[in-house]
Amino acid sequence: MNKMATEPLTGAEAAETPKPKRKIKLPKGMGTTRAILMLIVPALLLIGGGYYWLISGDSVSTDDAYVKQDIVSVSAQVNGPIAQVLVKNGDHVKRGQVLFRIDPQPYQVALEQAQAQLAAAQLQTTQLRTQAAGTGADIVGEQANLEIKKNALARQQALLKQGFTTRADYEDALNEVKTAEQEVADAKARAANAHAALAPGEQPQIAQAKAAVDKARLDLERTTVRAPMDGVVENADNLQVGQMAVTGLGMLSLVHSSTAWVEANFKEKDVGRMVPGQRAKIEVDAYPGQEFDAHVESIGAGTGSEFSLLPAQNANGNWVKVTQRVPVRIAFDGTPSKPMIAGLSVNATVYFDKSSKK
Repeated sequence: MNKMATEPLTGAEAAETPKPKRKIKLPKGMGTTRAILMLIVPALLLIGGGYYWLISGDSVSTDDAYVKQDIVSVSAQVNGPIAQVLVKNGDHVKRGQVLFRIDPQPYQVALEQAQAQLAAAQLQTTQLRTQAAGTGADIVGEQANLEIKKNALARQQALLKQGFTTRADYEDALNEVKTAEQEVADAKARAANAHAALAPGEQPQIAQAKAAVDKARLDLERTTVRAPMDGVVENADNLQVGQMAVTGLGMLSLVHSSTAWVEANFKEKDVGRMVPGQRAKIEVDAYPGQEFDAHVESIGAGTGSEFSLLPAQNANGNWVKVTQRVPVRIAFDGTPSKPMIAGLSVNATVYFDKSSKK
């Protein structure tokens, strides 16, 4: 018998000798299942990818989309300190409801001054009419005086022929006739001037004074600022009593919450097949897991860069082609089940099939 086979190995020899690998026995049929899974998983991935590729051409999506609403900035139309504030953020108001009031006293005084000027213009017009009427009587009186002077001249002329008067008396009578004729002419001129001061219709002074009264009354009415539409009050934090309201400066905002829509900015290559009426789906980040039915309402007439404050200028020779975005307005079908807050981020998908909802 071989000694090496019968004698036990020392510690060093045992460490150098490699240990035999342990074989793992798989259950019966496990090898076949593993092979099947290795074939099925790639096949499923291939089928899914093919299906996605086939249907991806029937729709297009973008996450560059936001909820939009009609927002009106309410500003004062007259200057003055705020005397009363009747709303706060979050209040729902109706059209015509009072939002705040400006101190009306200066405008009340201005109205009273305008009314006084109107009264003065009416008085002046009455005086002009009286004067014009009086000039007619003056003409009649001067004409009667002229007839008397002419009769006196005729008598002097007859007496002069008979030798019963002097040449001096005759010439005096002649001068009195000429003076009377001049007085008649002056009376007629005064009458013409008096009638010229009276316009055929309403006197310009009265019309101007009435316009001043209307302006003062309108300014007084504008001290009460009312809601121009139904909506929700926002940005009213700085609306404080005593604050100076300045014409044209927005004091608060009204959000028309019932007219929400989505403005989605699609790539230019995606809008070629879009037409108004195509159905769409809206996913709002604030409401995960929910979809809202919608439809394409309109497609923008220009890219977003065309309406920016500083449109791109590519005439310098260093031109780099950049994919443009076209704004598409998407309207909800009916009233959404969740509140659509202006500015919410959404994901918009437009389907190119023939069915649509409006």
